[in-house]
Amino acid sequence: MTVRTPSSRIRRAVTPLALCAGLTVGLTACAADPDEGTNGVGKLSAPEIEQKAQTAADAAKAVRLAGTLVSKGGTFKLNMRLKQDGATGSVTTKNSTFELLRVGDALYLKADAGFWSHGDKADEAPTEADTEAADKLDDMYVKVPQGDPSYKQLRGFTDMDLLLDGLIGLHGEAVKGDRDQIGGVRTVKVKGGEDGEGGTLDVALEGSPFPLQFARGGGAGVVVLSEWDRDFPLAEPSTEETLDYGKQLPRT
Repeated sequence: MTVRTPSSRIRRAVTPLALCAGLTVGLTACAADPDEGTNGVGKLSAPEIEQKAQTAADAAKAVRLAGTLVSKGGTFKLNMRLKQDGATGSVTTKNSTFELLRVGDALYLKADAGFWSHGDKADEAPTEADTEAADKLDDMYVKVPQGDPSYKQLRGFTDMDLLLDGLIGLHGEAVKGDRDQIGGVRTVKVKGGEDGEGGTLDVALEGSPFPLQFARGGGAGVVVLSEWDRDFPLAEPSTEETLDYGKQLPRT
């Protein structure tokens, strides 16, 4: 019978324990890797992440943009589905909500009677004529004439490139921020300035590096971007759903 020395028995016991410990450390390190299973964007510098997000947004065919914007003119709530040749959705201001539909260059506005009732006299009580006209326009699509002063402004809410360029651009030096989740998708934050005074952009770490949320600097609103590249139907309303207000809309 072979008699093993205490030291040999210790070595035999310690060796598998050391292997197990090494394996545990390796698994823990892998599990703690924040970039495991991601698109790799999180490993890039802040300017590179911002550029990846911008490139992905520029190449997209459609997006839903929803959120709140605060400006000197007031607060707007947007919920728009956008693509290159048109859009559909709603805009809410302090006093009213209206829907917009654009198919190509044809732009339609739909609102309730309260939106239309004041006509050009927004600070005065509506006249009987105003009320009658508003009742006819209630919940009907009104085609906005291209020569109307409001056409360009309203169309801006339906222009995918214009909205994205104006709403998700960072100001100041890009700084890499923390990891987060938006709509169940892992993201990495890129801030304009150390404190995000130039805005904070959340970029997807899964799939294409689309921008998923943008918090504007100075508390000027937050917009969420979703349904990237998800197409949706667009069609002009039927004649039964449409009324002609005339050559110019009231200055509501």
